[in-house]
Amino acid sequence: MDIRFDGKTALVTGAGQGIGAAIAQELAAGGATVVVADLDEDSANAVAAEIGALGGAAHATKVDTSDAAQVEAMVNFAVDKTGALHLMVNNAGIGGPRATIADYPLDDWHQVIGVNLHGVFYGMKYGLPKILEAGGGAIVNMSSILGSVGFAQSPAYVAAKHALVGLTRNAALEYAAQGVRVNAVGPAFIDTPLLQNLDDEMRQGLVSLHPVGRLGQAAEVAALTAFLLSERAAFVNGSYHLIDGGYTAQ
Repeated sequence: MDIRFDGKTALVTGAGQGIGAAIAQELAAGGATVVVADLDEDSANAVAAEIGALGGAAHATKVDTSDAAQVEAMVNFAVDKTGALHLMVNNAGIGGPRATIADYPLDDWHQVIGVNLHGVFYGMKYGLPKILEAGGGAIVNMSSILGSVGFAQSPAYVAAKHALVGLTRNAALEYAAQGVRVNAVGPAFIDTPLLQNLDDEMRQGLVSLHPVGRLGQAAEVAALTAFLLSERAAFVNGSYHLIDGGYTAQ
C-alpha cells in the first residue's frame, strides 16, 4: 500500500528515538516534511539528519511537552519553518517508577501525568488551530495497551493512557465536521531502546505476555500510525487501535 504525504507537514513529538523516530522516518519516506521534536535535542537533530541523508525533509526542535509554552513554541516553529501544519503525532511519553498507589511519589505522579496527558492536551490545543488554518488534517495520539487494561505498580502511566483515549474521542467529536480526524494507537511492549537494558529474564517475561511470542517493532507501530494519518483512513475517526500481538485478547 503506497501511502503518500506529499506537500504535508507532520509534527512528531518524542521523535528522537524508538517509536517516535520510526514514525518520523515513515512519514518522511511518504513525502511529508517532518518536524522532529524531542526533549533530547541531540537525538532530534540526529533523526532529522538521517531523514535528510535519505533525501527527505526534516527540521529538529527541542521541547518539554509538559510545558505548555514550549509546546506552543514548537507548533509555531513547525509553521514558521514549513508554512503550515497538517499532521500531528503526540507520541512523547515517560514510564515513571514502579510503585503501588499508596507509595507512589507525588512528584513522579505529576511528572508522568504532565508529559503523558497534559502534553497531549497542549499539543492539540495549539496544533488544532494551525491544522484548521491549513484546511484540515489528522492527529494520532500515542496511548498504550495500558489505555484499556491495568498494570500493577504503574498507576500514573495507566491513568494517563486511559485519559488520553477519552481526550482523543472528545477531540474527534469536536473537530470532525471541520475536517480534522483524531485517533489513538495503543502499542503493547515494543522493542525500543527503553527495553534494551533489561536482563534476559525480564525481557523473556515481557515476551511471554504476548501470544505471538515476541515484542513489537517500532516500524509496525509507525506503519499503523501512517495509515491513520493518511487519506486511506478518511472514515476512521475517534477510535483507539491496539497493536499488541494479542496481549489484550487474553
